[in-house]
Amino acid sequence: MNAKAQLEARPVRPAREEQIRRALFRGDNLVLENPRYLRAVQTFLDELLASDAGAGDLTVQALGLAAGRTSGRILAKEPGIVAGIAECCWLLTRGGLAVRQRKNDGEPVNADEILLEIEGQRGELLSFERVALNLLQRMSGIATMTHRLQERVQVRSPKTFVVATRKTPWGLLDKRAVHLGGGGTHRLGLGDAILVKSNHLALLAAREEEAVGLAIERAWAAFRQAAAFIEIEVRSVEAAVAAAQAFRRLREDESPSCPCLLLLDNMTPEAVRRTLDALDSEHLREEVLVEVSGTITENNLEEYAACGADALSMGVLTHSPRALDLSLRIL
Repeated sequence: MNAKAQLEARPVRPAREEQIRRALFRGDNLVLENPRYLRAVQTFLDELLASDAGAGDLTVQALGLAAGRTSGRILAKEPGIVAGIAECCWLLTRGGLAVRQRKNDGEPVNADEILLEIEGQRGELLSFERVALNLLQRMSGIATMTHRLQERVQVRSPKTFVVATRKTPWGLLDKRAVHLGGGGTHRLGLGDAILVKSNHLALLAAREEEAVGLAIERAWAAFRQAAAFIEIEVRSVEAAVAAAQAFRRLREDESPSCPCLLLLDNMTPEAVRRTLDALDSEHLREEVLVEVSGTITENNLEEYAACGADALSMGVLTHSPRALDLSLRIL
């Protein structure tokens, strides 16, 4: 039986977009009700607060402003997508402050609109101000950028999605911000999924085409039931075809199985197109989801999107986002 006949005879797998969302969109779990996420938020924000206000606020003490109650508002100074509201409310209420939400996470905001209203002791409000703003500005900046780039991508390729990488200085908080902007989270950590990269392959075999098959076989046998997905990084057309063939062999009698992905790393748009064409010609495209990563910038985003890969992963979403301009005004 030839490859095309084998493909047609196999059980139907979940739709492609369903597999993409299952593998790369994991942000629904990044909520404060999830103990793992709550621990991450508490550990990180406690450290930020301790480093900023742990020794007390010398200015507030010098001016005698700690006693008495006051109120304030956090406002947007530019349009964007709101993120970090839940985390900010959690932080402020722990400090004894009363908070009223005027915007929800994931909602658009315009300049001069109010995100939060805050009331409480003056000293507490002033001490928490900077950490709260830093939190909201960074997460909203990531969500805003993600939303903007996703819109640009889908104009060129409606079935292509923008996803994050592990270049996340704020860890799961950065991932949640990407999620609120409409992007994919990718892995939530090293224990979440199997992603075999070039350094792993180099330890398995001298030639990439040989290493990918060995890596897939080992990963498949060991952890495919526990992993959210299995992904192999490749840098050539030949390695991509070899990896897809290995996935096809192993998935022959399994439906459904965990999503299988190819990560095309540091390829030009032309090389990405050649690779996708090669997968199509071998009837392998339906065996794998295809992610493109590396060398993708805001300047060439549309060119990569036009290739028609399933996902474009961009470290810029989280390693160097521009904070959304917000301010806290005392009333």
